[in-house]
Amino acid sequence: MIRNTSIPLRCVLFRFFRSFSCEVRTESDHVRECASKPELTREASLYVHWPYCLRRCSYCNFNKYIPRENKDSIMTECLQRETETLLQLSQVSCITSVFFGGGSPSLADPSTIAAVLETVSKQTSLSDQAEVTLEVNPTPAGRMKLEGFHLAGVNRFSIGVQSLQDEDLRNLGRDHNSQEALQTIEEARRLCPGRVSVDVMFGLPKQTAESWENQLSKLLTVCDDHVSLYQLTLERGTQLFKQVQSGKVSMPAEEVTAEIYQHARETLRQHGFVQYEVSNFARNNSESDHNLSYWRGKQYIGVGPGAHGRFVPLGEGVVAREARTQTLEPDAWIREVQQMGHGTRRRILMSRLDLLEEVLVMGMRMAEGISHKHWDVFCPQLGLREVFSESIRVQELLQGGQLILDDRGLRCTWNGLALLDCILPTLLAELQEQTL
Repeated sequence: MIRNTSIPLRCVLFRFFRSFSCEVRTESDHVRECASKPELTREASLYVHWPYCLRRCSYCNFNKYIPRENKDSIMTECLQRETETLLQLSQVSCITSVFFGGGSPSLADPSTIAAVLETVSKQTSLSDQAEVTLEVNPTPAGRMKLEGFHLAGVNRFSIGVQSLQDEDLRNLGRDHNSQEALQTIEEARRLCPGRVSVDVMFGLPKQTAESWENQLSKLLTVCDDHVSLYQLTLERGTQLFKQVQSGKVSMPAEEVTAEIYQHARETLRQHGFVQYEVSNFARNNSESDHNLSYWRGKQYIGVGPGAHGRFVPLGEGVVAREARTQTLEPDAWIREVQQMGHGTRRRILMSRLDLLEEVLVMGMRMAEGISHKHWDVFCPQLGLREVFSESIRVQELLQGGQLILDDRGLRCTWNGLALLDCILPTLLAELQEQTL
């Protein structure tokens, strides 16, 4: 348990989310210059969303759908076409990484993955060494397709284990059991040694510090070199939310959840894992290149129903970064792609403050934080020290051992990273005061 901190315990865990305004603002020359710098526009990562699942988990409110018929062929065609359209629009010369997420992209046929990657290679540069990740639901069917995905071009697997306790998996509505998860990890490691990530959730119903410790010990005997820990959050409209509201299911106390998180951090560190981001741990230099590109404020292109993107559409003569969202519902998205070549539903021209807020929020999630050089790429007129060093509120965080501001840049301490959602509002408020 975290004790002796001036920040309330309810702030220990990281549930900070920020939404950005839909208002299109007038951009200054400064924003255009920063957003269209060659080092920010020549490259991008690519996210591809497969929206279908066989069932909806009790906790999930992601953009996913249960298909009433097989639409693999038309979905593949539309993913290829939208990929082609948005790559041409962005005019990037290189895709640095590709991530197939969902939904359950392991339900797709390996030929779909191969087709999308072929489209990317025809439009721009995709190195043989580029990280290509696929999320895997660890069912027997998913495991049997791993080799096909690997042959199609996938070189990294992210496996949604969530728990190694069968009771937890049943309560979460998952369609796999712990033994199937272990078998999937084994097969993935055989195909992509050193490039397999395991996703695990904590803060589950009835979970105790002792049960978590046992599960983590078991996980460390089978996992590869990357572990992602995600706290279960109750989302309105989900089955789990209704069960908790009605009293049928109880969640662990915040003190227990905090203890579980801190225990995991310590245990993973003892086993050679480095916490390089709030939820992510790696050893042997196995960090996720794709996710690092998000946290470092680089461009990314989102393809597929409900996908998000952040890039400069140079092909339209626009020289400022846009926040883009594709149409959510798959059938509507398919119609729009067939008619227009893409299903972009919303475009927001990002203001200077929008861009800097994202750089701050995403960068502070990393243990390395934000370097002065990185900040200067986006804000050359106002350095990190100018924004934050004179703030009384920030000074309290520095003196309290939660933040560090030095010649390297701005970052959280080990203790501060666990308090990130309490630190970010202070930093955001200071940024807004200094830039408006």
